[in-house]
Amino acid sequence: MVILITGASHTGKTQLAQTLLEKYKYPYLSIDHLKMGLIRSKNTTLTVEDDEALTKYLWKIIKEIIKTNIENKQNIIIEGCYMPFDWKKDFGEEYLKEIQYVCLIMTEEYIKNNYQDIIKYENIIEQRKQQESIDIENLIEENKYNLKMCEKYKNRYILINDKYDIKLDI
Repeated sequence: MVILITGASHTGKTQLAQTLLEKYKYPYLSIDHLKMGLIRSKNTTLTVEDDEALTKYLWKIIKEIIKTNIENKQNIIIEGCYMPFDWKKDFGEEYLKEIQYVCLIMTEEYIKNNYQDIIKYENIIEQRKQQESIDIENLIEENKYNLKMCEKYKNRYILINDKYDIKLDI
């Protein structure tokens, strides 16, 4: 089983991956770690600001990791924002039945009502050296866009509207 967790920045992707690791003992891969390894090792000229190009570049690697895990009958959780919404086109039915995908999406109301908590818990799992600036309007727009794209591509999503209590059973 391959579990893909995506969503906008600060939606709790890493927290959910950690929770699933503890519950099911499946290892997880952070796409951010892969990204930084490739950037720091100079295996790419892309930078952390090149989001669209990074998605294309990293997805070529991630989709082959997914296939290898399925072929080897290994479980893995892969989390990060660098997954295209049309991801299903890269897999045949034999692969798709072994993949669970979920996109975490916060509603505008949730973001406005819980903005201070979003900032407060941004480092609950990993202690990032460099704190990125969180602009509330960008966060709202990114989550709205993700909802629109999930609906367009019929991707599974969890809408965070009232309280932050994400459960994902596999």
